[in-house]
Amino acid sequence: MSEPAQRVEELRDEIRKHDHSYYVLATPSISDLEYDRLLEELRGLETKHPELLTADSPTQRIGDAPVPHLEQVEHSVPMLSIDNTYSLDELKAYFERTDKLLEGQKCSWVMEYKIDGVAASIRFTDGRLDLGLTRGNGTVGDDITHNVRTIRDVPLKLSGDDIPDVLEVRGEVYMTNEELSELNDRQVAAGGEPYKNTRNVTAGTIRLLDSSIAAARKLRFFCHGIGLGGGLKATNHMDFLKEVAGYGIPMTPDVQLFDSWQDALAAAAKLDESVPDLPFEIDGIVFKVNDFAVREKLGMRSKSPRWLIALKLERYEATTTLEKISVQVGKTGAITPVAHLAPVNIADTTVSRASLHNADEIERLDVRVGDVVVVEKAGKIIPKVVRVEKHERTKKLPKFKFPVACPKCKTELVRDEGGVYIRCPNPQCPAQLKQRLIYFGSRPGMDIDGLGEEVVDLLLTHKLVHNYADLYRLTVEQLGELDWKKQRKGKDGKLVEVKFGKRNAENLVKGIAGTKERGLARVLSSISIRHIGPRVASLITAKYPTVELLRKATTEDLASIHEIGDRIAKSLHEFLHSGYGTETLDALAAVGVKLEDEVQVTEAGSLPLEGKTLVVTGTLVHFKRDEIKKLIESLGGRASGSVSKNTDYLVAGEKAGSKLDKANQLGVEVLTEEQFRELIES
Repeated sequence: MSEPAQRVEELRDEIRKHDHSYYVLATPSISDLEYDRLLEELRGLETKHPELLTADSPTQRIGDAPVPHLEQVEHSVPMLSIDNTYSLDELKAYFERTDKLLEGQKCSWVMEYKIDGVAASIRFTDGRLDLGLTRGNGTVGDDITHNVRTIRDVPLKLSGDDIPDVLEVRGEVYMTNEELSELNDRQVAAGGEPYKNTRNVTAGTIRLLDSSIAAARKLRFFCHGIGLGGGLKATNHMDFLKEVAGYGIPMTPDVQLFDSWQDALAAAAKLDESVPDLPFEIDGIVFKVNDFAVREKLGMRSKSPRWLIALKLERYEATTTLEKISVQVGKTGAITPVAHLAPVNIADTTVSRASLHNADEIERLDVRVGDVVVVEKAGKIIPKVVRVEKHERTKKLPKFKFPVACPKCKTELVRDEGGVYIRCPNPQCPAQLKQRLIYFGSRPGMDIDGLGEEVVDLLLTHKLVHNYADLYRLTVEQLGELDWKKQRKGKDGKLVEVKFGKRNAENLVKGIAGTKERGLARVLSSISIRHIGPRVASLITAKYPTVELLRKATTEDLASIHEIGDRIAKSLHEFLHSGYGTETLDALAAVGVKLEDEVQVTEAGSLPLEGKTLVVTGTLVHFKRDEIKKLIESLGGRASGSVSKNTDYLVAGEKAGSKLDKANQLGVEVLTEEQFRELIES
């Protein structure tokens, strides 16, 4: 090989690695300037030695000339559509129908984001990209190869040695929200109209005849399926994604695997409640049977496979003006920026406020007071600002300056070590006190009926409460005559001044007093110690059931408790030995709040499940899932969610799935419900 040819190959390999690091792994390995120099060197060598130029060279990302028109090409394997569901009930019904078709056969499921882009099929022959098609009508699609070649995260040449002769992958071409914002800046500057959303601009761009325009718009690609794939080693979806990722093809992100459809349905419910912040748009979530052989068994309908379904998420957005940014102080001191918006209607509700999450999010969005912003409500999520319409920024707007001191107590703010949150470190901060008292009275806290935000405001305004213990010192006489500004019901909604009243006072004092016997775990999870929630508090007090024992425990002692770990242990230990923590617990003890938990004292080894780890799977007859879990823990055992070599018993009900198979593979003892009952009764 000649010296120029050798250098050309070296440059191509190096550029491909940098492309993969930047576009697929999102971990840039060199600067833009260094990358451009490598590309220029390669382009210069190819110009000087045209015989060395190949179609898969990184310099060929942009075609020399527009194609005259889009050719239509038949798909080697039809690109079928996906059936949609629009509610969790419909999704459950689909899973149950599939269960019947499989006649009890085990089946694991994968959950993926449904990217809001344009479906495409990309074929590699002998490791080189040679065809890109739109879905079209499912049988025939438009040839968009010239534009697919401009997508930086799609390799022109696959990586690795053992590559299939022909590999055809299906996926989604999309655009990031950030790129849409930058594109609209350029569009408006050129006198054009801004694009409304990422999907529309992607659909238009991928069909352009001029690939140089497509290249400038920086489209992206995620692979989520297979078309023609002779030579693939994978026999299930998760392994397929790993295999194609090994070839350098970007796989769809954050894919989750579930042993049963029940687990998948539970995950769907959580995602429906709170869609995560993503740099791209999604319009649903997709569920697929993981195992290819099970897919074959389920087969196809006329237009869609039986082995996958999409749950469409309601997504609403609107454009409005950001009028102000304020910051709120939370119960653990976290400073949260809030966007105050010109009121706008989204999904039949008027939205005037939206979370901006943290200082890093403000920086990422580059959002400024006076900006026109896109606000989104997806599913049941709290409204959020997803994009700034920078082309609408007609004048220079100052950047938002995140405060350096707490807006309430003026204490200097600190950033979490290695984290994104900025906090007020002053435990006596009035703003924190208010939020802590509200949480203390809430249902997840001590569950005090009547101690809501309005009443907390009333108590703080009259300076009757300075800490948790002060709540237990309140009297009916003190509260009954308090002047209370309440919002009057009716059309005017004006504030009117009334007396708190004897009945309200009696109910509140009684409600507070009734929490004295709740015990140490409930108190620990109610007084806003960072990382200490109800479950963590219960795990800790199971080993240290009194506050005296807890105070003697070292950080290492606490961290050694199963499921606790160093971060939680450090947070609790610091609280217990801080001036604020000591005063808080001592004051609660002084007013009669019980700071110990009842524990069943037993001789070592006397509990039937002591030291044993159990996993429960399948449909049970005699127990609900939560009931059997609590029973296991009360009898000294640990209820785990996954089977491992450390599992002592698997309790298997009807339709036990992959957990039963794994238990058999590992030699874990399997119990029926009756055998489990015999074990604990013995």
